[in-house]
Amino acid sequence: MDRQQVRRGFVFKRFEEENIPPFDKLFEIFKELITHTSGDFDEAIDWLRQLDQEYKLTDENYTIDDFIEDLKKKGFIREEIDPDGNGGMAITAKTERAIRQQALNQIFGKLRKSGSGNHNTKRVGLGDEHTGEFRDYHYGDSLDKISMTESLRNAQIHHGADDFHMTEDDLVVEETHHKSTMSTVLMIDISHSMILYGEDRITPAKKVAMALAELITTRYPKDTLDILVFGNDAWRISIGDLPYLQVGPYHTNTVAGLELAMDLLRRKRNTNKQIFMITDGKPSCIRERDGNYYQNSVGLDPYIVEKCYNAASQARKLHIPITTFMIAQDPYLERFVREFTQANQGKAFFTGLKGLGEMIFEDYETNRKKRIKG
Repeated sequence: MDRQQVRRGFVFKRFEEENIPPFDKLFEIFKELITHTSGDFDEAIDWLRQLDQEYKLTDENYTIDDFIEDLKKKGFIREEIDPDGNGGMAITAKTERAIRQQALNQIFGKLRKSGSGNHNTKRVGLGDEHTGEFRDYHYGDSLDKISMTESLRNAQIHHGADDFHMTEDDLVVEETHHKSTMSTVLMIDISHSMILYGEDRITPAKKVAMALAELITTRYPKDTLDILVFGNDAWRISIGDLPYLQVGPYHTNTVAGLELAMDLLRRKRNTNKQIFMITDGKPSCIRERDGNYYQNSVGLDPYIVEKCYNAASQARKLHIPITTFMIAQDPYLERFVREFTQANQGKAFFTGLKGLGEMIFEDYETNRKKRIKG
């Protein structure tokens, strides 16, 4: 019998654009624009109109004005009156959540999905994550940990089906891992250099923060995430503040950020604690005890640098590792970060904006598997 010859190869077809409703298509663009404009609705719509003129995003059947009306109907924007009595449109909490979800998909969407739950440790015993391994029952083991299937199987093997009964020797329990929780503080540099040199660095930093916040609140709800910003001073911001975050005319008071981060983490009962710091510049500011600021933007000021090293050492004594994501790549700044990291025994990544989110995600996942110290 003749063998039938099988032909292999590629079949090319004409590209057919996915049929996306006009609102959904514009909403994806709008979410990106509203992030870049720090929540300024009017500016985002102006940009959207310009893009529409250039790329023909809409037609006579569905216009930008129709899109705005749909935003109102769907609860993504609301009318708001400012203190001067002027009216305008503002985004709602529903939009803020949509922006965080988009950031999560953009930054983490292509990475390998991990199991749901909290932070695994290597300690075996009474816990709440099943390992698939069994051991003999010991007095004091929780009854809800007994594997009935395996125990019945042992009873049948030991005593036979005709004279079936079960003894303590037949019982087995399934091993479990303890789960820990992680408390994280994310520090974001909002000094003026984050928008200098022709590069917008604050928007990617905001996206990373929004994505990390969405990841933790949805996948690891027992974890805690505090977000703070630091310029001349440092202050905590809420997740809802992130879309509106802007760079100020500030220097970089790294020590103030670290002190606030450590203060926040001292209040947490979790064993595992960590600080992520996103910065692009050198420390250039210190607030003295009398309330005055000592500032020096020229080079690395030894007085300010020593204060940073002291803060890093203090965090180390508190068992709080600091992971620094250094956007700038100046050799003398890299030296400072290396010495800062050595003082803390933490980690440092020297990177541009590309891949920043992926690195923070990977480091977060790695740190959450650390062993709890007894």
